[in-house]
Amino acid sequence: MTNLKSPSGDRDDFFNMAAKSVAYRHFQKALAQWPIDILRPQVSFQHVMRRRIDKQLGPSTPDTSIYDPAKESKDTLVTPLKPYDEQAQLAQVNALYSFLENRYSKKYPLSDRLLKPLSNPGYYENLMKELDEAPKRSFFGRLLNSWKGFVRLS
Repeated sequence: MTNLKSPSGDRDDFFNMAAKSVAYRHFQKALAQWPIDILRPQVSFQHVMRRRIDKQLGPSTPDTSIYDPAKESKDTLVTPLKPYDEQAQLAQVNALYSFLENRYSKKYPLSDRLLKPLSNPGYYENLMKELDEAPKRSFFGRLLNSWKGFVRLS
């Protein structure tokens, strides 16, 4: 019978690292497919999530859940690390994939009554048109639109 051990000899650490790498790979794959926000390209969901994932699951991250008060400075707020929970990480990956695949919009489709309210039937169509045009506008186009919002002719 083969006994799988890590180079340091601790079997549990070896399996913990292997599980982390599975979750890490899934996170990286999901974030690679995530669309870029064209309205706010300077705010990147992928970048923020990758930093978080690298910090928690990255290949060079040591698996320590021990709080060391000697490393704490007086100015920093330190939260002890929680032990690695593979099921929780994979559930988060599943949530990312569910948004990528539009599972919820397929499972709970919106009715025409909701998309075209009687008070303003073209509201959502106009909103989508505005969102499609916004990133392509020039500086003067944005300035003109902002002034149109201030001055309303009845």
